Amino acid sequence: MVGPRFPKSPLPGSLMSGATRRSALGLLLGAPLLSACAGVQQSLSQFSNPFSSSAPPAQPAGPPQQATTAGTGGVKVAVILPLSAAGNAGLAAQSMRNAAEMALAEFQNPNIQLLIKDDNGSPQGAQAGAQQAVDEGAEIILGPLFAQSVPAVAQVARTRGIPVIAFSTDSSVAGRGVYLLSFLPESDVNRIVEYSASIGKRSIAVLVPDNAYGNVVEAAAKVAVPRRGGRIVAFEKYGADRATPARTVAQQLGSADALFIADDGDAVVTVADAMTAAGANLRNIQLLGTGLWDNPRVYANASLQGGLYAAPDPAGFRAFSGRYRTKYGGEPIRTATLAYDAVALVAALARTQGTTRFSSDVLTNPSGFAGIDGLFRFRADGTNERGLAVMKVTQGGGVAVAGSPKSFGA
Repeated sequence: MVGPRFPKSPLPGSLMSGATRRSALGLLLGAPLLSACAGVQQSLSQFSNPFSSSAPPAQPAGPPQQATTAGTGGVKVAVILPLSAAGNAGLAAQSMRNAAEMALAEFQNPNIQLLIKDDNGSPQGAQAGAQQAVDEGAEIILGPLFAQSVPAVAQVARTRGIPVIAFSTDSSVAGRGVYLLSFLPESDVNRIVEYSASIGKRSIAVLVPDNAYGNVVEAAAKVAVPRRGGRIVAFEKYGADRATPARTVAQQLGSADALFIADDGDAVVTVADAMTAAGANLRNIQLLGTGLWDNPRVYANASLQGGLYAAPDPAGFRAFSGRYRTKYGGEPIRTATLAYDAVALVAALARTQGTTRFSSDVLTNPSGFAGIDGLFRFRADGTNERGLAVMKVTQGGGVAVAGSPKSFGA
């Protein structure tokens, strides 16, 4: 198995001699991360639903962990995670810390030092960790994970003119100098709508949950569908009652050539069953979904076979998982790649971009960067855009029908 091969020099000489720093910057992280390796099927919905990681867990957190450092480079980088938070949040944070340290170890001669702070799963802890890190000379902050902790960190960072790359998937906390390196539902919607239009599916019925995630998907779909020359022929939200919205949409499927259900795996199966009970033949319409469809229950459901959803190409995560297992003896959480890519990015920028390494112009480079989960770029408003693959639901799992783009358009 071949591991990631980051540039041994800032960029290959042929690239630097034939391109400006700005245009070459998008090649910093490189595609060799996507090496083949036997891996684990772990649901993207785990800590990637925008509102599963937007608030700390109800259980009391443990005692805060002591701050630690990793690396000996001259550029100090804060990493703020809920390491002592209860339940899955703490486990996710530990996996992300491991991934951050793994990126540091795999990048050749990185000139960075990680200042790792535990925020205890609270805004107060995140703010204290950020303050401590900037007092110690941090030039950029990676984290936190919880949406409600991001503004607390941003308040500290902005007083020093320091950028933040957070891991929350709630785009409402992005903003000037606060960038989100996460799986945002807007990217999923844009990619699947774009692909469905390319195969002639432009009349779309939409079912989304009546919650914050559904609101984000609704807004994105109502922009993306007409932009691609399509129309939304039916739109319904559902709460605990799936049957009534399902019947309403089922009655209008005759004028649709695609049905978009945006929810996590368990809910998608329930909605599909409700549609079938309402008389809809889901085999006669193209089903569309988001990355939350990456779930064993979706793959096992007969009604969802052949459905299409947008998600990162799984090859990158399989390769990463193999290296992670070798190093740590366990499985990484799906979003551990975010911490890996964040550290790899700042290490690359520290090497190549001099004193402007973490400036807004550098971070919002329109060419973007290639990480474990494919291309990504930050927008000026702090949200991100990802180059996603289109996957098809089969009994054996997701199968790519359209690969990730190799570059971003304008």
